[in-house]
Amino acid sequence: MFRFAALVLFALTRRAFADQVIYADAALSNGWQDWSWGSTLDYSAINIKEDASSLSVNSTAYAALSLYSPTTFNSFAGLRFDIAGDNPPIQFYIQSTTDNAQSPTIPLTALSTTVNSTAFTSLLLDFSALPPTGTPLGNDTWDRINFQALGNGAVYNIDNIILVDSIVVPPLFLSAEPIGANVISVTGQGDIDYTTLQVKLNGKAVKVSSIQTVPTVDISSKSITYLTLASRFAPGNLSITAGPDTSFSYIIPASTNGSINQHVSFPINDRVYGVNFPTDGDYIQHLGVTISRKGGNAETAYNPFGDFTNAGNDWYFENRAGDNADDWLGMVQGADSEAILLIPALDWVAKDTTSYSYPKTEYPDQAGFDPYNADAGNGQFANGSWVTPPDPSHVYAPWNVTAAKQYLSGLKNKPQVVTVDNEIEIASNTHQDMHPIPLNYDEILERVLNFSSVAKEVFPDVEVAAPSTCAWWFYWTSEVGQPDKDAHNGSDFLPWFLQQLAAHDHTTSQRLLDFLDIHYYYAADTSANDAAAQALRLRMTRSLWDPTYIDESWIGTSAPSNSQPNPNAVQLIPRMQKLVEQYYPGTKLSIGEFSSTADTDVTGGLVTVDMLGIFGKYKLDQATYWATPDEKGPIGLAYWLFRGYGTFFGDHSAQVSIPSFNPDLLGVYAGTNAQGNNASLVVVNKDPTNPVSLHLAGLPAGHYFLRHFGGQAGVAKYQTTIKIDSADPLVIPAYTAVFLQQL
Repeated sequence: MFRFAALVLFALTRRAFADQVIYADAALSNGWQDWSWGSTLDYSAINIKEDASSLSVNSTAYAALSLYSPTTFNSFAGLRFDIAGDNPPIQFYIQSTTDNAQSPTIPLTALSTTVNSTAFTSLLLDFSALPPTGTPLGNDTWDRINFQALGNGAVYNIDNIILVDSIVVPPLFLSAEPIGANVISVTGQGDIDYTTLQVKLNGKAVKVSSIQTVPTVDISSKSITYLTLASRFAPGNLSITAGPDTSFSYIIPASTNGSINQHVSFPINDRVYGVNFPTDGDYIQHLGVTISRKGGNAETAYNPFGDFTNAGNDWYFENRAGDNADDWLGMVQGADSEAILLIPALDWVAKDTTSYSYPKTEYPDQAGFDPYNADAGNGQFANGSWVTPPDPSHVYAPWNVTAAKQYLSGLKNKPQVVTVDNEIEIASNTHQDMHPIPLNYDEILERVLNFSSVAKEVFPDVEVAAPSTCAWWFYWTSEVGQPDKDAHNGSDFLPWFLQQLAAHDHTTSQRLLDFLDIHYYYAADTSANDAAAQALRLRMTRSLWDPTYIDESWIGTSAPSNSQPNPNAVQLIPRMQKLVEQYYPGTKLSIGEFSSTADTDVTGGLVTVDMLGIFGKYKLDQATYWATPDEKGPIGLAYWLFRGYGTFFGDHSAQVSIPSFNPDLLGVYAGTNAQGNNASLVVVNKDPTNPVSLHLAGLPAGHYFLRHFGGQAGVAKYQTTIKIDSADPLVIPAYTAVFLQQL
């Protein structure tokens, strides 16, 4: 019961004395240890097997089969294993417990999309070229391998887990796609003879006028070669072949017509290209991160007088060490990024790095415990009800405006923006141990007023962002619910909040709020990540701007708890801008947290490209991705496309008009600089199978710098220079994002 996956493109050279078996036939070998968590394992399963038995894995949400070696395995070339299951939703990553380091996460779909429960599929993870980006594993002291389930858990069988000594990479064409006006983008591995490629358009041979292999960006295992054709693309059948076993074919559609007007433009606030917790200065500069946020649930409990914090409900209410705020500010600002710093606004902060709120010794009947600390519980009973919280002083130290003033006054590095806490409207859940009573409108407002006043006192020109509300439901109501709204004349929360801040400013003649800060996570369920979920993910960016788009979630089907016009259409950015204009003019709009819903899938990268384009087009003032995109993963590629390595999308958004534009399948964003020249263009083709052809009047003729990712090449980034004439069609492959900048 075995088959070898077609997507595994490597030939394996086996040397029995050099390969190391981790698991085979009912047992771990060579000293390997089981460090799994949240998983039921059967080392002698016979429901499906290759030899005597296999290892059966049944993992709960985010649990894992985790295998640890007492010796490091840096010298091995890769990991081979056989797996059976119905495309189990799992991801892999490798750790160094010595260095506290971790590889990027690798979704199973990056290795194969055809794993099934009727036969084993053999997969090979090449340490010199980790999917989906092709980056090497690196030289840390690797000693642990994790097969982790995603949010719905996973059931599968695995067998013959082996570290292999060597991998031979045979020459192979991986993809060949039309791009630009007359270019074929070819990716390959090994020593390929590109002169064997033949191109035909509508059955007629097309001459290749030049072949240019260019350095790949961050990916040493793949080559990228651009074939420039002697004639332009035209509607019809395009075929690319290299011998009897290699062929690629496409239908070039008729061009979709549109126009660009560089002279009708407005500035883009470059703060829309922000992230939470960038890893270091190189990361910031490589991706062009303009603003960096130190936020999130754990920061609610950040104690600057010791750098302690607490994970809250996200991880068993445990204290832990936190990053020093001053050092963090110095790091991000030293890399030319502005900084957003969170000020805690509840009554407590962590007192040390070791305490936790719900020890098993005191609360034995809890539903769950930390797999790494069996005494730390989740604070809930099996029925979901909360354990009565302990005295907060057991875990926390008191916090107030005086402490906040001392904290801010002691900073050597000044933030550009401060946020008043993070999603405190749900603190009775996320930080139930320190604030079990739900916050109402008045308490949220009071805490924002108190701590923003302190920030303005210490740093008079700092900008304040609040209330950092977590989601659509809480834009309009509080955790208390309808009684709270009734007590405030039926007012929706954010409109009421803006009115109160405006009234306060009028009374005191001091503006306390500079940004209305909200968090936005798509409400539609795309967790299946199948074709339907991917298509939904790619079209739900319309909820950011489109008044005709009815949200494909509970927002669009249930009666939302608000009295706003057209309540089933989110139209997030224009809706919030209108509320600001109506209730608190002069306030800017920030989205302090947002996400693609699929950080490791290429569609997540395409969604993020679309979102970054929308942010600029619809005049958003500030945005930071949650949390830290993998620099070489799909989300990092989206930032690289717009801002990478010092080449930036224009500082102004230029007018784009495409009468037959379908936002479900296409995103088009034009940029220019303040002088109205040096055109930039970003196009994201969301169609999974079909290229798009655009003819954009007003796009200047000339040479362009080209960046792209996606398509058949997948999560990999490539760049070159191409030429475009005014009459040329611009072809974008399926599932591809392209950046063009006039040279």
